[in-house]
Amino acid sequence: MDAGVLTSIGSEVASAVDQARLWSRHMDLAAFGRRTDGGVNRQALSGEDIAARKQLISWAEELGYRVFTDAVGNLFIRREGQRPELAPIMTGSHLDSQPAGGKFDGVFGVLAGMEVLQALDACNIVTDRPIEVVVWTNEEGSRFSPGMTGSLAFAGQLDPKDMMTIADESGVCFGEALADVEKVFADLPRRPLGFPVSCYIEAHIEQGPVLEKANCNIGIVSGIQGTRWFTVTVTGKAMHAGTVPSRMRKDAFRGALSMINALSEIMIDKEDIIRFTIGRVVVQPNSPNTIPGSVTFTVDFRHPDPVVLSLLGDQVVRICRENAGECGIDIQETLTSPPITFPSWIVEKIANTAQALGMPNMVLPSGAFHDALSMSTICPTGMIFVPCAEGISHSPEEKAEPDALAAGARVLAATIAEIASSSEP
Repeated sequence: MDAGVLTSIGSEVASAVDQARLWSRHMDLAAFGRRTDGGVNRQALSGEDIAARKQLISWAEELGYRVFTDAVGNLFIRREGQRPELAPIMTGSHLDSQPAGGKFDGVFGVLAGMEVLQALDACNIVTDRPIEVVVWTNEEGSRFSPGMTGSLAFAGQLDPKDMMTIADESGVCFGEALADVEKVFADLPRRPLGFPVSCYIEAHIEQGPVLEKANCNIGIVSGIQGTRWFTVTVTGKAMHAGTVPSRMRKDAFRGALSMINALSEIMIDKEDIIRFTIGRVVVQPNSPNTIPGSVTFTVDFRHPDPVVLSLLGDQVVRICRENAGECGIDIQETLTSPPITFPSWIVEKIANTAQALGMPNMVLPSGAFHDALSMSTICPTGMIFVPCAEGISHSPEEKAEPDALAAGARVLAATIAEIASSSEP
């Protein structure tokens, strides 16, 4: 890739990102929900989430930024522009974690956004458009399902009313937890869902091993790969393991194993682009001396090419039925999410910025869902990835290096500064 060129504004803003401050804030927020193993458990709308939000709002208000919320508890930190009537440029991510999560998933995108605002301040740059950092509510979905609640509602893809009665494992409903959060932040002005956004750029740890293996500091995300999920239930007959001859059995596990092996064969590709996972297997009655009478397993199939996603995904039902043997079978497709491609001008802008800053980079699709997926339906959207150690995420072992986080924040800051000073979008 040819060397990129930045304006003086982009270069100055990138240089103003403070690595030590960015790292320190990660450690500060990690205290809210800290686990004894070094990880984080900060469930959406929990006391730990409220505490993290308080800290973020405190930082924002000390710096003179205005903070808003909306009907699902999303937070918006606004640095005003010369023309406040213009749709803002938005960046951010989420603060909630998995039950056994890490310090960087989501949080990096929020804190990198704060660095953008402060870098602009340090350089005394006033943009035409406002710039906002968003904290999306319940991205993970580990407490309330579905995840990405905040961004889906903002993008008009989820009616907030449908979330209010969904309960967590302890019986607390989303609406109840949201009401608790609203009481704490009752003084925050509320804005409507789905207000116009000029563009959205989200920084995130990669959550995979590709960047680290390629020795790249920056991932320029081309889009988010498509996904098809299936739940397969195989029904046999539970009988005594020691008395029933093999030829007379209806062994649900053998049937499931035959299906899984056959699916694995068609999902092999030399380029290693296909993502195929059997993530859950439930065997009943799950006794060591009983022939399995029922097996339920899940299929998670992902690919960035819609043609491949359709071609292989459409074979799942046929292959499972052909390998069911004497067993009954029920197959439900539980999720179909087509791949999305980010606008070329945003991808090229991020690539140009990374090149101009001398940062090793590569283009890759996102394998995971992110709030950028929701936002891509209503405004031009892009993403910036930074490496995490061994690709580990959703785990207390999740790690990212201070210089990698700072590199991503610098690319984000310079990209937003460049967009804010140009005629795009």
